[in-house]
Amino acid sequence: MEIFEYVAVLTSIIIGLGMAQLLLGLTRLIQNPEQAKPYWVHLGWVLYMFIFSVFWWWWEFRLGTIVVWTFGVYLFVILYAFLVFLLCALLFPVSFSGQDGFKGYFYAKRAWFFGVFVLTQLTDVGDAVIKGMDYFYSLGLQYPISQSILVAASITAIFTRNEKFHSIFVLAALAYMVFSGFSFYETVG
Repeated sequence: MEIFEYVAVLTSIIIGLGMAQLLLGLTRLIQNPEQAKPYWVHLGWVLYMFIFSVFWWWWEFRLGTIVVWTFGVYLFVILYAFLVFLLCALLFPVSFSGQDGFKGYFYAKRAWFFGVFVLTQLTDVGDAVIKGMDYFYSLGLQYPISQSILVAASITAIFTRNEKFHSIFVLAALAYMVFSGFSFYETVG
């Protein structure tokens, strides 16, 4: 087994656990709708994280081009996978005690979710650099602009409960994820 394959197996397990959190949370929501009232903005972020997790595996194939793996690069990639898992896990609580359904839970935990989301976006930039500067530059100007907008909007989301802002943010993030995922990352090579 080559080093990249070893890293891919470990990160796949971590990302798979995150996706399992999302799918189990949705299953519990379907099975017990009386436990907590769904909230569409929350479900939008669930969909975003599911799509992000699927794309993450695709994006990380590029790591196969790394010739020399250092322990630091290995830890960095594992950290990135952990942050994606954490975002997925934060979307579904173990218990709703003291929360007013998914809406109350989402706004109560927004600082955690969007704080980790900021770290994930910054880590993504580092991940792009690790894949090589040619790769980083191939992403074009849209990449640093979109990352900056996601970070700025996430910082705003930490501090505001404004439903209109959160509605626009999740819809814009979903639209951009789908657009960029299929427009800029159609092929791995």
